[in-house]
Parts: sequence; structure tokens; C-alpha cells
Amino acid sequence: MKINFMSLASGSSGNCYYLATDNTAILIDAGIGIRTIKKVFKEYALNLQAVQGLFVTHDHADHIKAAGHLGEKYGIPVYSTEEIHKGMHRSYCMTEKLGREHIRLIRKEEPTQLGDFRITCFEVPHDGMDNVGYCISAGDKTFSFLTDIGHITPTASRYISMADYLVIEANYDESMLQMGPYPPHLKARIAGPNGHLSNGELAEHLASHFTERLKYVWLCHLSKDNNHPELAYKTVEIALKEKGITAGKDVQVIPLRRTTPSELYSL
Repeated sequence: MKINFMSLASGSSGNCYYLATDNTAILIDAGIGIRTIKKVFKEYALNLQAVQGLFVTHDHADHIKAAGHLGEKYGIPVYSTEEIHKGMHRSYCMTEKLGREHIRLIRKEEPTQLGDFRITCFEVPHDGMDNVGYCISAGDKTFSFLTDIGHITPTASRYISMADYLVIEANYDESMLQMGPYPPHLKARIAGPNGHLSNGELAEHLASHFTERLKYVWLCHLSKDNNHPELAYKTVEIALKEKGITAGKDVQVIPLRRTTPSELYSL
């Protein structure tokens, strides 16, 4: 079974990912403007009307901005936990509130079948109202999405190890964060256990827990001020190399762009 994947945007300004087979299309998060989503879909000859579900990771603005519009104007069901839906409803940034008919409640580690996709959300540590990653399987292929995660827990590690294709946060470089302009409280929040994942922690985990089934790693949610795509890539590349794993040969490692779409990957 062929799966298409694209990142529409990946960063603190907004996050949105597209995943589709020939029969089923979904979005993971919708933290960018609806006009941008429509523009990208048109440019890539994709059909927004064919999207059968939006799956939300948490209630922060950069993940839910267009969720209300997609639900109310396009009739796309919005899936997430009850607590995340409560947070979305209270959020100032989601100006279009979801009606009951467009809300779908899911529970952590209880799979949901939507067309070709078997979708399981799972707990991740972050400081939203509630926070989940997603493990999505179709045929013999498995994607894991961990977009905002303060540290890698045993649960997160389990779903990372299941992935053929992994989308995971590489938010900041430790030195850039500590030497940068952010106030102390914000630095502490980002580096804390419920904040964001550093290049170094991600690289160490991937190198120490590498599985031969892993084919692609997309580095997501890179900070504008505390990271560079080349630095994130190099940190992972070096850690893998120390374990005898060659990026670009044994596994593809690709930093996602913050505000512009990736290519459309056909896998």
C-alpha cells in the first residue's frame, strides 16, 4: 500500500501534516491559517474535501488554529481526547468553535479505524491541557508522530520503536537556547520535562534505540531562534555514526521546514 506524506508547516508558528493512501486522507494538527492550507492543497493538486479526519495532538495555538474552520466549513471530523477538545473550545485562537456533530472523542492507546488507517494516540509529556502523539498504520507501514514532547518516556519510546516512518521533534540546540535571548523562565519551560525536545536528547535516543525497520526520520518543530536545520541534522548524523549507522544510507534524516511545505513523499 502506497502512503503519501507531506508537512505543510512545522514550527512554533504553526504545524500541519498530511497523510493519505489512495482511499483515505487525514491531517495531523491544523495550526496554520485555512488560506494557507487551501493554497498548499491547490499547489500540490490535493483535494481538501477528501480529508476524512483531523487528529489533534494538543490545544496550543500553533496546532489548532484552523481546526474549527475545517470542522465547521468543510465538515471534517476532529478527533482528539476529551481534555484536548475542552482546551480547544476554550482557546482564544480557535475563533470558529466546533459543533458537537464534528467532535470525535478518542482514548489513549485505544485504536481507531478510519478507512485504511489504524490510528492510536498515546501520552506524551508537554504542557498543553492534554498531550498525545499518534501511531498510524496502513497495511505493513507504520508512522509515529511526536511533535511536542518534553522528554522521551517509556511509552513514547515504545511507539518510536514501532515506526517505519518517524516524525519527531528536534526543537532546540542546548547551547543556542542557553546563550540566546529568551528570558530565564522561558528557557526553563522549553528545557523542562514538559517542554520541548532538544537535538541532543533526540539524537542520543535514536542512536541507542535504532531499529532496522526505520526508513525515514523527519525532524519537526524546529525553533526559529534556538536551532538550525543543518545543526539538527548534524547532531543526529553524528550520534548515529558513532553507533555505525549512516544517515542517508541506513536511514533518511530530513529536517522539515518551519513555514513552507515539504515535498510530497510517496512511500
